[in-house]
Amino acid sequence: MAEPSLRRANPSDAEFIAELAERAYEKYVARIGRRPAPMDADYAALIGEATVWVLTRGGQLVGSLVTCVKDDHLLLDAVAVDPEAQGLGYGALLLRRAEDDAREAGRTEVRLYPNAAMTENIAMYPRFGYVETHRAGQDGFRRVFFSKRL
Repeated sequence: MAEPSLRRANPSDAEFIAELAERAYEKYVARIGRRPAPMDADYAALIGEATVWVLTRGGQLVGSLVTCVKDDHLLLDAVAVDPEAQGLGYGALLLRRAEDDAREAGRTEVRLYPNAAMTENIAMYPRFGYVETHRAGQDGFRRVFFSKRL
């Protein structure tokens, strides 16, 4: 199996990232009752406005990460791993990249807020040092807010 390669996304990656988001998040549509926000994100715009990474293996896109620098923290906006590539450590690799983005931006905290229906992810984040801070509604979604101090 080819080694994964992580690089910054470029405009030509936007369509592939959107397709990956469709595959990675489709299992949540029925649970949430609507499409999760990353399925409808404008990745072409995000590539210009945020920090977007793509993870490839053997020339195929297997993961993506979107982070946004805020005044006092880094927001991990979206992380996606192709369902066929899950369980191979790619999610952990992308989480480490988000922490590197925070450090490089001079931030000492990473925050994220997955949908409450994404129970697998909510169970995973504490294993990587994220602490649940609260639960609330946001943009019509039920969210679980996490933070990690670096």
